[in-house]
Amino acid sequence: MINNNDSFIRIKTLFTTPEQRKVPVLSKVYDDHEKLILYIRSIMGERFLSSVKGKKVFIKPNWVMHLRRENEEICLHTHHNFLIAALTAVLDAEPSMVTIGDAPVQGCSWKLLLNDAFYKRIDNLKDSYRIPIEIKDFRRVTFDIQTQEVKKDQHPLSDYLIFDLGENSYLEPVTDEKKDRFRVGKYDPKELSHNHRKGVHRYCIIKDLFEADIVINMPKIKTHQKTGMTGALKNLVGVNGEKAYLPHHMFGGTAIGGDCYPGKNLFLHLSEKCADKAFPKRTKRNYDVLFWTYLGVLFRELSCIKKDCRLSGSWHGNDTCWRMVFDLNKIAVYGKIDGTLSDTPQRNLYSLCDGIIGGQGDGPLSPVPLPLGIISFTNNSALNDVCMSTLMQYDLDKLNITRNAFKLIKDESSYTIYLDDNIITLSDLLQWSIPVVPPPGWEDCIL
Repeated sequence: MINNNDSFIRIKTLFTTPEQRKVPVLSKVYDDHEKLILYIRSIMGERFLSSVKGKKVFIKPNWVMHLRRENEEICLHTHHNFLIAALTAVLDAEPSMVTIGDAPVQGCSWKLLLNDAFYKRIDNLKDSYRIPIEIKDFRRVTFDIQTQEVKKDQHPLSDYLIFDLGENSYLEPVTDEKKDRFRVGKYDPKELSHNHRKGVHRYCIIKDLFEADIVINMPKIKTHQKTGMTGALKNLVGVNGEKAYLPHHMFGGTAIGGDCYPGKNLFLHLSEKCADKAFPKRTKRNYDVLFWTYLGVLFRELSCIKKDCRLSGSWHGNDTCWRMVFDLNKIAVYGKIDGTLSDTPQRNLYSLCDGIIGGQGDGPLSPVPLPLGIISFTNNSALNDVCMSTLMQYDLDKLNITRNAFKLIKDESSYTIYLDDNIITLSDLLQWSIPVVPPPGWEDCIL
């Protein structure tokens, strides 16, 4: 799927002493535009940059949510300054056009995510380079947190390709023939079951991806409630335009075949049932929605679960989310515009990762700064996430996403890891690792 005998990852450290690996020091890197461009050009390399000329480039940042708290801009999403610097480096290589877009969570305010100052910088680059640059919100469904209003069909379905992986889906082995177990928060389970059932696994992919020659994935390296960490692999979830196509977990505890929480718990089971009742009715604030929502909260409180145990598959036993992520990566590399999979890659996919300041703790939506102090560039998303998880001191065997990523990168002879231009091994990388605060439910996955 994502393996490549010429796979590489180049990691550049932005610190030389432990004293420099601090949030106040590293956060200043984002403010030096010219130095950022030099770092990015250096790590991309002349071979890659020369391949960009005349090509259609698709850039996928992590724009998961608008800023809501102080100091979030350095750890919540791909930093705007990092993105602008990368875009400048790409434009210098003379592509024919550049599309930049993402599908944030439905409650994200696009106007707060990308302000007038950001668009002005994009307009300045358009004027300077005379190369078309499009900024796109890929979401078909949005939710206004203040008015509690759901807005559907923000873009016509003709802007997307409904891609059915069928039995080739990573979800197929855990799909129940008789029960609709897949769930995604705040969406109608019936809609999800229409798209994911035995032999059918459909995704709603923005067509811009299939029209691109080169894809540059630009994740923010963070912890994640459902996968432990989010990097190059998880970031491609944003090419899907509607969450009703994205299974995040399975209904029920592990004792009854689900992965929402460990074991079994009657009150948690009832809380899940209430969620199923509430979310299909969520078109506006009404008493029906409030009733089922608060009843679900009450059952959760009665469950006497541990403080770090959460619903919605937010724990290390989640066996669904990584499968959905791998499906999307398969489509991104091998998917054709006619909705079929090719035996050979259809486009070049690279990842340029913003790990200058990463995110730790309750990620991906409520992280706190992690002074990771690196940027990375790779042609293998699986290799990237194995390396990033190593730098975050995760036990790679305990994360579904990294344990299965190892199966894609094969053995050490199939890839090369460069750290500051020196070839190293994966075990060598531990010397540059940093302790990370994992999300609740993932404490047992840290070395």
